Amino acid sequence: MELTQLRYVLAIAESGNFTRAAAAAHVAQPSLSQQVAKLESELGHKLFHRLGRRAVPTEAGKLFIERARRILFEVDNVSREIRDDPEIHRSISVGAIPTVAPYVLPGLIERCQQRLPNLRINTEEAFRTELIRDVAHGELDMAIVTLPVDEPQLATETIFTESLVLAVGRRHPLATKRKFTIQDLAEQTFIMLGESSTLTQQVQVYFGTHQFQPHIGHTCAQVEMLKELVALNLGVAILPQLAQSPDDHSRLVYRQLTGQTPTREIVVVRHLQRYQTTGATRFLELLRETFHGFAQPGRKA
Repeated sequence: MELTQLRYVLAIAESGNFTRAAAAAHVAQPSLSQQVAKLESELGHKLFHRLGRRAVPTEAGKLFIERARRILFEVDNVSREIRDDPEIHRSISVGAIPTVAPYVLPGLIERCQQRLPNLRINTEEAFRTELIRDVAHGELDMAIVTLPVDEPQLATETIFTESLVLAVGRRHPLATKRKFTIQDLAEQTFIMLGESSTLTQQVQVYFGTHQFQPHIGHTCAQVEMLKELVALNLGVAILPQLAQSPDDHSRLVYRQLTGQTPTREIVVVRHLQRYQTTGATRFLELLRETFHGFAQPGRKA
């Protein structure tokens, strides 16, 4: 049994297809198929049902995949620990969701360049589901996401909690109103991010708690586009405190919602079994330091 065979099996399990697995592993498909067949012969069990172009794990395959993932994690940990350099001539990989990444990662990277000039940081901006998967599979050292995180093999640490606030255009009729309840917005058009966004999911939970059905007139992929539409008075939006910028002052007004103010909890997730390098440890320390006390009322990073 060889490590390469384990990697091939995981590639097939993740792609569901021998052809895609071979492409991901940068190997010819016949070679991959031959190695998997050799492994199955050695084990005395088929690991995959071949259903046309689909490859579905057998019961034996499911057990093997789980163990193979653990083995490769340990191999990766040993390699990382041996290569780890106290002078941090290494790299780390960090992910963040789209409503956090542009407001957190650039500043953190700049601080790292000043304090840890030898640490190379590779970043990934993606939705929470993808980032949690990548941390679980060992492709990321850590990811900055919002709760909830329902993955038992991952550790979560709260970095800060922030309010979600109402954003309206400065020329909007509501701009002069100081306090809002959710019922005050019944006649308003809402501008929101797509359904895959964790921010949208949290806002929808808030609406549901208050039995409020918003009229959604526009959906956007990025917060900055959403803010542009709000500035044009095409609707209102609920945004995280992080998204506020000094440049917004001339065109946007932010207001707290009265009553039970919606909030979101920002956490960093790491794999419980992954070796944490010196670089990852220092980066995490800097992340904690940067956002210490962020949740204080009116405080912005």
